[in-house]
Amino acid sequence: MQDRIETTRCENIQESAGEGEKIAPSLQQEKQTEIKRRSGQTKDMTRGNIYSLILAFAMPIFLSEVFQQLYNTADAFIVGKFLGTNALAAVTSSGTLIFLLVSFFTGTAMGAGVVISRYFGAGNDTQVSRSIHTVLAFGMVSGILLTLVGVLFTPTFLRWMKTDVEVLPEAIAYFRYNFLGSLALVLYNICRSIMTALGDSKRPLYYLIFSSLLNIGLDLLFIGCFHWGVWSAATATVISQAASVCLCMAHLMKEGSAFRVEIKKIRFHKDILIEIIRYGLPAGIQNSVIALANVIVQSQINSFGKLAMAAYGTHAKIEGFAFLPITSFTMASTTFISQNLGACKYERAKQGARFSILAAVLLAESIGVFCYFMAPHLIALFDQTPGVIELGVIQAHTVALFYFLLAFSHSIAAICRGAGKAFVPMLVMLSIWCVFRIIYIMIVMHEYNDITYIYWAYPLTWTISSIIYLFYYLFSDWVHGFDR
Repeated sequence: MQDRIETTRCENIQESAGEGEKIAPSLQQEKQTEIKRRSGQTKDMTRGNIYSLILAFAMPIFLSEVFQQLYNTADAFIVGKFLGTNALAAVTSSGTLIFLLVSFFTGTAMGAGVVISRYFGAGNDTQVSRSIHTVLAFGMVSGILLTLVGVLFTPTFLRWMKTDVEVLPEAIAYFRYNFLGSLALVLYNICRSIMTALGDSKRPLYYLIFSSLLNIGLDLLFIGCFHWGVWSAATATVISQAASVCLCMAHLMKEGSAFRVEIKKIRFHKDILIEIIRYGLPAGIQNSVIALANVIVQSQINSFGKLAMAAYGTHAKIEGFAFLPITSFTMASTTFISQNLGACKYERAKQGARFSILAAVLLAESIGVFCYFMAPHLIALFDQTPGVIELGVIQAHTVALFYFLLAFSHSIAAICRGAGKAFVPMLVMLSIWCVFRIIYIMIVMHEYNDITYIYWAYPLTWTISSIIYLFYYLFSDWVHGFDR
């Protein structure tokens, strides 16, 4: 019975919602798609050597994530050097707040990438174009809403997070200016998702390199030369984000580019929006609940004072670099699996999944070992205050050797998203990384009030989620997620 379902789907794929046309391309569509693929603007991952394809696709993502972290870390590093510990705490202590508000929309963008990759793998150019224009409309509306919410409610959020009163004025200024760039931040992630879904991981890297260098230059100019306050670091970030969006849109709108974006076509297509929500909403909720748990963790950290805030925020910057191989291979595997399942190449999708898991786990653990031994020096790059270094080292020694579990959990989550099973990682993250983590912290803080127990919340929840994911990966029929 299952074989019959697969045969029917591979011959006809399915009707495009609301359009009455088959996803299976006509001969003319196939020729047009081949021209676009040969142009180098897209990459078909349904053919060729699996390992070299994933590595070649993941490497630009890895490098772009390096520059993304430089982008995020430049503010903390330069502010810490020129403006002191209070300003550093203002920048780093509530970074989880921005992630909480932005993560829902960027998670939904992942769902859009799955939809685009699936149609691209199936060879349906019309649906690819409609998907691109729909997700751009979604990004514009989301960015405007996020700006309004962030600017209006920043003081309320920061007070709720128990931000130290010495730090609060600078933190409010920094985050309000940061939220003014929400539209650019959301649109960049949307554009990056579009290009990645089409197999183009190089251009997002080039644009991010430019904006990262611009951000660092503006930070040095505004803070080092003009001696402006912490708000100017956020201004530099906003300007850099806007520049990267301009570059992305210029490429997507270029005459002759694959699946060219046209301003007049940017609107919501109901059928596509439903698909994006189906695959993207769980990812958005997953990101949000993780961020919510981190905000609650951050509020507990903040109660230990500004040294703990600076140490925790600094370690988060360092951990961001450790997360890079995880992100690069998970994004590559999501695109690879979506395209191949769209083309009904099930065994090829399984092989790619195994390779991406292994690569992410090995790289993450190697970086974890490095962070474990180099923690004092890495923390001191940001702040040489003895109390900050001591707390940062304790956290690094608690979590660094467990990075392989973090990599494994995110790898399986990415595979599920690529297979149209986004509800599974959402459920696991909601129950383990949010509910269980919060309950654990509340209990241990009530009993012991020791910051070390907060640090242990991460390895504990990574272990539990990895066990659940292992059983799901081995015993579920995840490759037929789209078929049903």
